[in-house]
Amino acid sequence: MLTESKLAILADAAKYDASCASSGTSSRNSVGGRGIGSTEGAGICHSYAPDGRCISLLKILLTNYCQYDCLYCVNRVSSNVPRARFSVQEVVDLTLDFYRRNCIEGLFLSSGIIQTPDYTMERVVEVARVLREEHDFRGYIHLKTIPDASPELLLRAGRYADRLSINIELPTSDGLAALAPEKDGAAIQRSMGRLATHIDDARQARAQQQPRGVAPQIVSMPGRTRRAEAPRFAPGGQSTQMIVGADAADDRTILATSARLYGGYGLRRVYYSAFSPIPDASRSLPLSAPPLVREHRLYQADWLMRFYGFTHDEIVPPAAASGGDANAAAGMLSLDMDPKLAWAVAHPELFPVDLNTAPRERLLRVPGLGVRTVDKLLSARRVRRLRHADLGQLHVPLGKVLPFVTVTDHRPADRLRDPARLRAHLAPPPVQASLFA
Repeated sequence: MLTESKLAILADAAKYDASCASSGTSSRNSVGGRGIGSTEGAGICHSYAPDGRCISLLKILLTNYCQYDCLYCVNRVSSNVPRARFSVQEVVDLTLDFYRRNCIEGLFLSSGIIQTPDYTMERVVEVARVLREEHDFRGYIHLKTIPDASPELLLRAGRYADRLSINIELPTSDGLAALAPEKDGAAIQRSMGRLATHIDDARQARAQQQPRGVAPQIVSMPGRTRRAEAPRFAPGGQSTQMIVGADAADDRTILATSARLYGGYGLRRVYYSAFSPIPDASRSLPLSAPPLVREHRLYQADWLMRFYGFTHDEIVPPAAASGGDANAAAGMLSLDMDPKLAWAVAHPELFPVDLNTAPRERLLRVPGLGVRTVDKLLSARRVRRLRHADLGQLHVPLGKVLPFVTVTDHRPADRLRDPARLRAHLAPPPVQASLFA
């Protein structure tokens, strides 16, 4: 099969993997004629990293052959799809060729399981090794690791990759046992734990290096002298992905699993992928995909946990503490309101918040106020008292913010004490039907 034909198959097969980010790693470039690639530039880009950089990755599978029969996976062994497999050298050549054409800045590489987990992981790691050691490639590399691979191979992967990821696949062990019985949830978590330990050890070793302004420690080696550096291991951390809507897990369960992964393994990101029906699907799977807005709400809730100080059981409280909210009682996020707004409507006793006196933690819980806006408000109120016009100059969504805050010349209307009235005020406008529908 021609390389172009393989690329068409294996790039398409990789589209279901959402955990493809390119941020958080150390800065590297080829200034001075050393190596090839960079983690700093822009290139011809098609997506934005969480830190604001525009970046693109070559996102492919090494092969879409797989000996597992996970019911939700289009590449499962029983699936009737075209198959292809790259050699190590083909992936290396494609990466370098696309980089030299200014089409990409890095590589995201995953694979189906062929022969054994160790054999597959060896091939994936070898691609990264050849790029780094033989071509001095300094661009971004994200490797999807195989949970059942040996600890030694996981350790090697972290030496070459900027980020590693292991998919937990489904939110519960029962869901995994039902839809992917050949995968071991305990093994997945053991591998996550090993990666977390290696990442922490590498960070601590680098933190203990001599600080800037202090003469670096010089190590003499045969024929050269170089600065001693702590070992590098996946400086971009690790991430994972969960499929949403393939099993019966509700949003409360999904967010609880995410909170446990963040707390237990120090993950940089948990990605949520709405289940998509696949050809020749099992009867155990839903007939239709969940609404995409559910995936969106989970990302918003995840953001609240990571940056706004919310806990998972605040966002979707237990049924006994749902306060009559039908969505929360069912363990689901509202599809009509973002999670922060839904939480504020359910807790009128905590509002209004005085923007001139409230601490940062309370300001972050006001709907419509993001982290950057809160920091600007804190800076501005050191100089003078905030007024209604100041909010307009910060371009905050006044319709969402004003019912929950007070400033010198504004106090919210009585609707704050009437949740039903407040919901009606904040509800999105009805969508008009198309003439051609």
